[in-house]
Amino acid sequence: MPNPRREGKSRKSKGPARASRESYVLGIDLGATKVVSGLVARDGMIRRHSGRTVHANTGPGGVIRTVARNARSCLGPGNPMPSRVGIAVAGQVDPRTGTVVHAPNLGWRDVPLARRLSEDLHRPVAVINDARAATLAEWKFGAGMGASDVFCLTLGTGVGGSAVVGGRLLEGGSHALGEVGHMTIVVGGRRCHCPNWGCLEAYVGGWAIAERAREAIRSDPESGAALVQRAGSAEGVTAQIVFQVYRAGDPLAGRIVRETERFLADGAVGIVNAFNPSVLILAGGLVSGLPEFVPIVESAIRARCQPPAAGARVVAARLGEDASLIGAAFLAWNPSIAR
Repeated sequence: MPNPRREGKSRKSKGPARASRESYVLGIDLGATKVVSGLVARDGMIRRHSGRTVHANTGPGGVIRTVARNARSCLGPGNPMPSRVGIAVAGQVDPRTGTVVHAPNLGWRDVPLARRLSEDLHRPVAVINDARAATLAEWKFGAGMGASDVFCLTLGTGVGGSAVVGGRLLEGGSHALGEVGHMTIVVGGRRCHCPNWGCLEAYVGGWAIAERAREAIRSDPESGAALVQRAGSAEGVTAQIVFQVYRAGDPLAGRIVRETERFLADGAVGIVNAFNPSVLILAGGLVSGLPEFVPIVESAIRARCQPPAAGARVVAARLGEDASLIGAAFLAWNPSIAR
């Protein structure tokens, strides 16, 4: 889905030939497998984009060096490093110190990301959880504009969420409110990457969809032939490949998708009952890959939520994969919002 907040016709939109250091901030999105950066103006528009870099996830040192290289690549000739940098990361963050407290899909604990990236970029760095960053962006510039009660559910490699209630981004006692990917939906269920079992993420996260597909292939190699053919091997199967083979009519992929829809609907009903948003935004790469998730979730909410919550509007995110980097940039412009 094209991102309406990105100028130009491609990922490498040039923007102004020379950008004033105060005209833009550098927004960065660090996920479990990728990093992207952009020069972002105060109106949320991306003036220049780095494109996606895949990192090897071999430890904080190598990943942070990849982040710094990616960030510099989006500046372009003649553009100085902006004086403000914000980074969204797939993990639990202490925004006061810029420390990544726990990032299960990166394998990080207590990594001082702000300090270490600041040493590479020679600029102060603000750090925010990626789901909270996406929520900020969609609330201020995207699908949640004008609403005062919003929940943004992010479906990617992992599952995250964040809430705006009464026009205020909620924090929680340790800045981790909204970690709905780790609420239990199946008692004694699948092992998650966090210390829990049966989490929503352990069923609908991208890594979990791929894991479930690989288990099904090992159990019945004949039924998994189409998935293996598309991926090249059972270990190469990803959630997006499951979606592609599902669209081609494969029965095993269809079964996995239908199971994922049921688990997602269960989680979404609980989220809407608990947070009572007027708008539920579904964001992330899995929603882009399977937009049918939106009407399925909406139908479940209409049928299964308590009456006061059942009227929530369910919409797809508007900012696509750039939401988290735009939200990180918004934090860099407004650092007190995550304190």
